[in-house]
Amino acid sequence: MIDVTHVLAGPFATYQLAVLGADVIKVEHPDDPDQSRGVGTDKELNRRNMGTAFLTQASNKRSITLDLKLEKDRDILKKLVATADVLVENYRPGAFDALGLGYDDMAAINPRLIYASFSAFGQHGPRSTQTAYDHVIQATSGIMAMTGTKEAHPVKLGAPVIDYATGTTGAFALAAALFQRERTGKGQRIDMAMLDVAMILASSHLTGYLRNGVHPTPRGNSHPHATNSAYVTKSGTLMLGASNLRQQRRLWTVLSRPDMIKRNNEERDADHEREVAVLAEIMLRRSADEWQEFLQARHVPAARVRTMG
Repeated sequence: MIDVTHVLAGPFATYQLAVLGADVIKVEHPDDPDQSRGVGTDKELNRRNMGTAFLTQASNKRSITLDLKLEKDRDILKKLVATADVLVENYRPGAFDALGLGYDDMAAINPRLIYASFSAFGQHGPRSTQTAYDHVIQATSGIMAMTGTKEAHPVKLGAPVIDYATGTTGAFALAAALFQRERTGKGQRIDMAMLDVAMILASSHLTGYLRNGVHPTPRGNSHPHATNSAYVTKSGTLMLGASNLRQQRRLWTVLSRPDMIKRNNEERDADHEREVAVLAEIMLRRSADEWQEFLQARHVPAARVRTMG
């Protein structure tokens, strides 16, 4: 597998296959290496161009440098492609075609090649030439607008989830293409767009919007169902996960409030504010750790809100 990608979405896709045993050769420019090499929590590693952001998705790969503006280096890439199963690139759409390294050129060398192009908005269309990172796609897709609280929004998600999701989706597409090639003997082109993946991450919201035109709104740590939200406790914050009707029945039962049990979701919607008030008062009686132990022992999903450490 030839990996001519940088930063995150593309490298994370090839990383998924690398840890499964694929032989991945990462290609970087000799004077302009992957920018993630200088990013991370350890400044010494950053100075050595081995930042933790780079190590995250560079493990299990071999590495070479090529300046693809030079014909001799393009020839080296073509020699690698001749015996490769996969080529992955995430340069600006059209850039590889201009260098004579597009899909048609590479397929002529190796008809069995799986050629995957990662980009922000896809290889074609009015925004294809525009560039973006994870947070720019969060802004574009509507995900930022639905994140935060009524008082404070839009809010960017804390982790670059669209990059990682694009990488994971891309790895799945590559595996599917390789499986299809086993049946047909032919390679193919994969067009992986970050915006497409962002919309997939908000699938239920998108379906709801297409159905009734209602924009998803930021709800913070609360959920349409009160038994499926976060609450301040005697010490710490607890995220309740009594999502379905069976779980909410179990929750109200173990809290000794059978009068609050609802028969259907419409009843839960109608009594939402009262449920929130009752739960807010009850949750203050114990710490988040105590509630987690108590509820989980009774098969009610719940967890104290923790930092990563």
